[in-house]
Order: sequence, then C-alpha cells, then structure tokens
Amino acid sequence: MANESSASPGWTFLSNHTHVLVCLSGEADPTVRDIALRVGITERAVLRIIGELEEAGVLARERDGRRNRYRIDPEARLRHPLEAHCRIGDLLAMVVGGVGVATGA
Repeated sequence: MANESSASPGWTFLSNHTHVLVCLSGEADPTVRDIALRVGITERAVLRIIGELEEAGVLARERDGRRNRYRIDPEARLRHPLEAHCRIGDLLAMVVGGVGVATGA
C-alpha cells in the first residue's frame, strides 16, 4: 500500500492561480521555473496564469534588468460572486499568515 502522505492530492481547495499568487507574495522574487516547481505545473502554465492575473488587474509586472518583478494589488477583489466581498490581500494574509506578503502597497 502506498504511503498516502507522500502521494500528491487529486485535488486541492485552492486553485493554481492562488498558488502562483502565494509564490509571488513572498519576499524573494522567484523565477517562473521556481514557481512551476513549487506549484507542480509547467512553466508555460505559470506564464499563462501570470498573464491572466495581469489582465485582471491583480498583478503588475515591472522589468528589472533581465528579470520581472511582480506587484500584487491587495485591494483587488476575488472574481467569483460568492467571494467578491473578499480582497486578494485578505486571501493571501489567510494563506500565508500575513508573514512575508509583499504586495507593493
């Protein structure tokens, strides 16, 4: 019988969009590769998610030499009508615990 604690979950409560935001909210500036490895998705999927978050106004991209830095808008609202009363900053504070949340505010 396989060790269930080491098996990857079939589903999670939070979306990959949230996982990418959590990775970007830390103090370090992770690369797309770093994010892909942490979330468990492809680099291409990370880039697609970042683009969607930018288009929605949740992220702003700033070029810094050869790297990109991302600023999260903590005032942006969650998109689904059931959660629209919540802000991105609230979600990140809950998930990250309010520690190291770099929102650029």
